[in-house]
This record gives sequence, C-alpha cells and structure tokens, in this order.
Amino acid sequence: MLLFNKSMNCGVLPTYFKFHRNLTTTQTTIRNVEYQYLQRSKVPTMHFQKSLPRLPIPEISKTGERYLKALRPLLTDVQYKDAEIRTNEFISKEGKVLQEKLVAKDKTNKHTSYISEYWFDLYLRDRAALPINYNPLLVFQNDTKLEYNNQLVRATNLLISATRFMNSLRENILEPEIYHLQPKKSNTNFFRRVTGFLPEALSWYGAYLFKAFPLDMSQFSGLFGATRIPLPNKDRIYRDQTSKHVLVQRNGNFYIFDVLDADGNLLSPTEILGHLSEILNDNSQEAKYPLGILTSQNRDEWANQRQYLENTGNKEALQKIDSAIFNLILDDVSINDDKHKLLQHFLHGDGLNRWFDKSFSLIVTKDGYSGINFEHSWGDGVAVLRFFQELYGETTSKPFVHPDSVPVKNNATVNKLDFKLDDKSIHFIEKAKKEYKEWCDSLSIDYILYEGLNKGACKKFKVSPDCIMQLAFQAAYYLLHGKYVGTYESCSTSAFKHGRTETMRPCTEKTKLFCDNLHLNRSSKEELRSIMQECSLYHTQLVKEASMGQGFDRHLFALMKLAEEYNLPRPKFYDSHEYKFLNKSILSTSTLSAPSVMAGGFGPVTKEGFGIGYSAFPDKLGAAVTSYKTHNDSAQFIEALHKSFIDITEILSG
Repeated sequence: MLLFNKSMNCGVLPTYFKFHRNLTTTQTTIRNVEYQYLQRSKVPTMHFQKSLPRLPIPEISKTGERYLKALRPLLTDVQYKDAEIRTNEFISKEGKVLQEKLVAKDKTNKHTSYISEYWFDLYLRDRAALPINYNPLLVFQNDTKLEYNNQLVRATNLLISATRFMNSLRENILEPEIYHLQPKKSNTNFFRRVTGFLPEALSWYGAYLFKAFPLDMSQFSGLFGATRIPLPNKDRIYRDQTSKHVLVQRNGNFYIFDVLDADGNLLSPTEILGHLSEILNDNSQEAKYPLGILTSQNRDEWANQRQYLENTGNKEALQKIDSAIFNLILDDVSINDDKHKLLQHFLHGDGLNRWFDKSFSLIVTKDGYSGINFEHSWGDGVAVLRFFQELYGETTSKPFVHPDSVPVKNNATVNKLDFKLDDKSIHFIEKAKKEYKEWCDSLSIDYILYEGLNKGACKKFKVSPDCIMQLAFQAAYYLLHGKYVGTYESCSTSAFKHGRTETMRPCTEKTKLFCDNLHLNRSSKEELRSIMQECSLYHTQLVKEASMGQGFDRHLFALMKLAEEYNLPRPKFYDSHEYKFLNKSILSTSTLSAPSVMAGGFGPVTKEGFGIGYSAFPDKLGAAVTSYKTHNDSAQFIEALHKSFIDITEILSG
C-alpha cells in the first residue's frame, strides 16, 4: 500500500484510438469495436495460464529452520530453547506425516496450488466484519487537469474505462500480466509474436527465454459481477460473468442502469454521462434507512439479517446488487486535501453509502477525489493494482468525457431500487449504524511523509528501500515499547499458478541487533551502517524466498488445515506460546508501488496492533498507520517513526 505519492508518471499506457474525442451517439460510432475495449492484445489474456509453474511445497526441514529463525529475535533464550524442542519434534513426527499427505494431495490437484483452497476458506469462514478488518483502500492521484476532477466528469470517465477493461478481460484480449526483467528485450512486438505463436502448454517457457515472467491471472475474473454473500459459518462468492448493469450509490440510495446495451455494446460516453447526471440531480432525500450499513457487521449477524430481508420481499433487489458489474459510489463529502479525512473516508466512511460485500467499489467524492475500497477474499493486490493503473492511465491521459461534454438521454432508464423494510429490518439498520459509528470512532489513523530520505537515496547507499522502511518500523516500536513483536509483510506469489501471498518476517536477529545498538548507543555510525547493510542483504533474501514460495507461514498453515481435513489430532505445535505469539501480527505491513496511487492503507489485524500501508517514493518516504485508541496511539507511533527515519538518515549520510 502507498501513501500520498505526487509523481504523475503513469507508466506504459494501453493503445488508444484516434477518434475518442469525437465520439457521438450515432450507431456507427458506438458500435465501433475499438471503443468497446481498453486493450486488444495479440496475445490472449490467459495464454500463459496453462503453463505457469506450480507453487512449490517447501521441504519440511527448511520450513522448520525458517520458522525458528523468525522466532529467535522474539523470544528469551529459555523460551527459544523450548520452542526449538517443540518445533523439531513436530517436524520429525506429525509434520513429516502431514507433509507426505500434502505432497500427495498436491499431485492430484495440478490445476491449482496447494494453498489456494485453504486460503479462500480462511477468508470466507472468518466471521469478522469486512470494513477495517479486511477491506483495504487505494486512492487515485488527482488529475493534473483540475477541471477533470469534477465529480460527474471523473466518475463517468472511471466508469467507461472500467467497463472497457472488463470487456477486454471477458473477450480474452486484455494484455497478460507479465513481469519484464529486461523490458527492452521482452516488452516488444517481437516477444508478443513469438510467445503468442507458441502453444499454451509451452508459452511460459518461451517467455522465460526472454527473461519475462508471466503472472497468474486467475483472480482477475473476480473483479466484475461479483459479491461476497454472507452465510452462516462460511460465506460464498457469487459471480455473474454476463451482467450488463452497474450499481450506483448516492445518499444511501441504490440505482442501477445497463452500461451495455442488448447487443453487449458499451453505451456512448455522453449517454453514460447522462445517466450519472440524472442520479446526481435526483432530489431524493438521503435514505432514511440506508441498507448498506448492514454490510459493516459480523458476518453471521449480517447473514441472518440478509436471509430475513430476502424472505420479506427484497430478494430481487439484492440480486441486482450482487450481480452488478461493480459499485460506483457518489459521495456528497468533500476532502479538501485533508489527509486524515481522506484515509478515513476511503477506508470506512460512515457506512451509510457503502456496500462492502461487492468485489470492489469505485468511490468519487464531491470534490473529485477517487479511489477503491475492495473486498479481499477473492484476490490480492496484483489484480487490483493492474486494474487501478489502467484506469488512472486512460482517464487522465485520454478521457472520453470532458468538462464541456453535454449529457445525452437515451431510451434506457435509471432504476432506483426499492426495499421493503418492516420494523424488524429498520431495527437491524439502526442498531448497525450505532455500532459502526462506535467502532469507527475507536480507530485512529495517522500518516507520515518524510522528505529527508527517498527511494533513490536508499539505493545510492546500497540498502533496500523496503528494508529501510521495515527497519524504521522495528526501531519505532522498540522506542515505544522496548521489545520486538510479530511482524507481517505481505509478498505476492503470483509468479505461480493460483499463487496468493506469502508472509515475509522482517523482524530478524539482524534488525534486532541494529535497533538494540541504535537505542543503547552501543555502536558508531560506521558500525551501524555496516549492520544496516547486513539487514538489507538478509531482508532481500527473505523477500526473494517468500515471493518464490519458499517462506514458511503458508506451508505451516496448510499442514494445519490438512490435519483438520483428514480428522487427525491437532498437533500441539500449533497451540504453543511461540506459534501464537509469532502469528499475532502486531505490526501488519503492506506496500503496493505505483505512481498512480496517492494513498493506501488498511486497518489493524489485531486489537493491539498497527496496520501500516507504506512506500518509498522517488521524493519521500510515506506511511499510513491505523490503530485502536484503547490499545495504541498511532500519532505516538508516527512520532517515533519520524525519529527513526531521522536516525537512519544520519547513519546513512554520515
């Protein structure tokens, strides 16, 4: 996740079509095939999917070693010795048996990864509410052309580009997601001709010869026409890959209209502008009983309430919400460059104009700040960030609608959804409003933008920018609490078929040594700089291992789930003090780097913890920090983080 990046270089943009500024509502123009698609890739979107390498299952002995190394800085000598005995016993006995079963199961499920089913299950069984606990935020940079930040103009352009992206995905002509190690060699038409010519079963190997690595795209189908449906004990993900309508929320009211016509063609820009203009000009009052607030609750409670709503005449209306291509939220709130308000609004808001169950919601404020709040069970940052960047690139460089565009009304209608709410349903809503407000009021959000160090400077001093950020988090926490805690950094494993994420553990013996010496003034700046470089080398190694599927967290989790699946006794290893301590992520951290992102963040994953979205930018370091007021003071953490940044800067520049 990122925070307040002002760089406007949006990278490689999709091929665009010369007539876009002259679109009219004539049949010839809106039927033009080039208007329908954001990209028309010569290499099919899913061309590499079949030949992607499979996520490796680490050796059980390596997993034990990595686990113990992660524990070492967190435990006393006595605690570590006990942990070592328990771990080695597990690895040599129950772990060995479970490993054999996991490998055998994996061999019979070559269409997926060993973690995919268990990871979906983890999300869908959790009964915690979605906002703050799970749904992250990403905010677009504002358009440099200020007049295009008008709410109606920006919302229309985002809606058009999002639907064009979806059309390209549905037609299998969206550019495949590829990591180009040597872009000059592989990000070329020649590369596309060669790999596109190869059979799907060999295509990945052809890309590999160019030092290009196709990424898993199985999650992309979860972006559109999808909703997480609350059910008792375990939710399910609903998907409609044929839906033509979008959902728009304003003032707690729900509107729908078809953005694709009967033949599946995207409506003209001015027609879409007309529909959104109609919604913004609707004089309906704020919904007295905003149904969306119910999606902010515990999943079992919401599941029971939803079932009641369906049984009392609301099933069809709820189905319209579930099947909508996506949710566009038009808020009557202005941010006015208030960073605290920005983070709060896009992370949780007041819940009255939200539907947190949708795969994602595009949010546009009255003063044109725009972003995404997305449900996390269906996918991770790779799919969302790609979608995010494509939208930003097209809407800011080649928008379809302009400040002087005139809305056009066609025969299609905007329908406002009506709900039948009895006294019991109204009670659900009033109760949820009260509880959600109390919950949001208990959360604190703070941020830091530190200009004394940046991404380039870190590389100049031969230290990883990501390591510097993580080192600063450790130093800040130690400064406040005098100890080290379980720390989580998310790494994508999308280089593998159905890969999700792996945990990288940035609190190491080397970071502990650095922080101890820093705060106790044990070492000179030269010695601290040397330790810092050792931290960086080890950090980079751990990130590489995690991204290559050689971490230990997902492996241990899969072994635990396998024991449950086979009705085997739960190994005592998983109930040990050290396992629970390590997996209580007091510092939960994540970064998604892209110049299109102004801000990003998420809530704490434990009541006692911090949620930290961060990035090292070309001109600064930034982080957004969330915590619960009864347990932590995020402003205090930001102060300690600022001091740590200054200390690190002095050591590097010394």
